[in-house]
Amino acid sequence: MLEMKGIRSGYGRLTVLFDIDFNVEAGEMVTVVGANGAGKSTLLKTILGAVPCGAGDIQFRGQRVTQLPAHRRVSAGIAIVPEGRQVFPSLTVQENLVCGATGVSTKDLKGQLERCYELFPILNERSTQRAGSLSGGEQQMLAISRALMSRPRLLLVDELSLGLAPVIVERLYVALRDLCDRGLGVVVVEQFSHYTETSDRDLYIEKGSFREAGVPAGAIE
Repeated sequence: MLEMKGIRSGYGRLTVLFDIDFNVEAGEMVTVVGANGAGKSTLLKTILGAVPCGAGDIQFRGQRVTQLPAHRRVSAGIAIVPEGRQVFPSLTVQENLVCGATGVSTKDLKGQLERCYELFPILNERSTQRAGSLSGGEQQMLAISRALMSRPRLLLVDELSLGLAPVIVERLYVALRDLCDRGLGVVVVEQFSHYTETSDRDLYIEKGSFREAGVPAGAIE
């Protein structure tokens, strides 16, 4: 579904990713593990188009998207759950979800909301509550659901476990695994290598390049 070849990307003159080859299949969960500054978030932003490629090629569902802007890639079926969740605190849970419904018609909106509430029933209970008053775990559920509102084929999740209790993280991974079993491709980046049991493949990134084996320096086991 997603195939990246020879990717170099970064910020201005600063190159962060070096000759990255990376692929994700439909229904597959891939976990990318690395220390702070290893290039994990830049990888996701490059897939989304928020960081431009300096070299290489990106194919998504048979279409070359290397030069497409981020909003076009979202329309093509890529969505991201940003690091730190970044919900809109003054809006209600349901209003946050509606904000993520890019390309969803009014008649299909109710069905999308119901699917998110089925995945995380607590959000249905909190639908009229302001997002800023939710717990960290509930905000992460909301951030995931908001990304799912656009009906993506590929979901990118940045630092899923950040600041959350292990029992909540396990619940979130179970939900993502269920989505994969329905055909969604998922890429999760983590600093903690012990949260990789649910994934189909684990990759380790260090200084902008993938390591073939072993935990990258500074990653927490």
